[in-house]
Amino acid sequence: MAVASDLSSAYERRSVLVTGGASFIGSHLVEELAQLGADVVVVDDFSSGRRDNLMAVPHDRVLEVDLSDRVQTMSDLPSCEIVFHLAAVHGGRGFIDTYPDQVLVNLAIDNNVLTACRRVGTRHLVHASSACVYPTTLQAKTASRHLLAEDEAGFDAPGKAFSDGAYGWGKIMGEFQLEQFVRRGPMTGASARIFTAYGERENESHAAIALIAKALLRIEPYPIWGDGLQTRNFTYVADTVRGLLFLGTLGGREVPFRAVNVGSSTHHTVLDFLDVLFDLIGWRPHLIERQTWRPVGVASRASDNMLTRELFGWEPQTSLRRGIGRTLEWYAARHDRPTTGEELEELLNAR
Repeated sequence: MAVASDLSSAYERRSVLVTGGASFIGSHLVEELAQLGADVVVVDDFSSGRRDNLMAVPHDRVLEVDLSDRVQTMSDLPSCEIVFHLAAVHGGRGFIDTYPDQVLVNLAIDNNVLTACRRVGTRHLVHASSACVYPTTLQAKTASRHLLAEDEAGFDAPGKAFSDGAYGWGKIMGEFQLEQFVRRGPMTGASARIFTAYGERENESHAAIALIAKALLRIEPYPIWGDGLQTRNFTYVADTVRGLLFLGTLGGREVPFRAVNVGSSTHHTVLDFLDVLFDLIGWRPHLIERQTWRPVGVASRASDNMLTRELFGWEPQTSLRRGIGRTLEWYAARHDRPTTGEELEELLNAR
């Protein structure tokens, strides 16, 4: 990913902490921060993140901390000026629908991190939220192609809090916690409502990698979850990271807390994704098996980027073809990817 020149002055020689920094999105963020000249510290418990994702930072800048443990968090979370809080129990749709009790640990993780950050004097915190905070009623019809705007989710009016499952409720409560923490200052905060990120280092529990893995295995008939007409705004990870970096610059402004979308405004069906994927691979299945009993989430999801453009003069730019191409190239080169459909099936509901 290319480093944005307009962001270099915001991070050079600044102390920056990334919780969950060994994860899919977190590790890409760590790399970008290192290239921007930040003094980066990573905290992760490595329950799902990988140490080999952290080649961009020295070993002594990587701390293994269980952020669900309040005592450990209070004693071990380092003091940094800017914090990107990505640590969470998360996974693809199969995982978050199957294990909602595990996902609810995020409520404690968020509270522990916010409390520790205020204690050590953090100036600005970016919280990784999710498009799952939006009311499911706004995403119930595939044909609507509704763009979700930041003022449509929250606790300020009836009907705005009707989030997508335990994961969505946990994320909107994370936003609420952050908003309450910054009221007394001096810390400021921003919640990044991340939409359908995909790319290198993502695992098979997420739709994009699962679809790529099935195609590389030439599975016949080719199975998809749902009817394939559900839409998502597949957002390449480089764009997700750039959005997070922009949110990291909001500290010190007149608004102590903002929730901002980080995602593409383009609706793509799963079948659209597959058309591009099969074309890039040079293979198409004879039959697509629509597994409508599988968990698929909402019918339609994409981002209204008016606020993102207003604040930063930017929105995600990577085309679906380019993003899938880069992700496919990375995944095809992996030596540890599943070699059979049975092996892949075990990964679909994992973290």
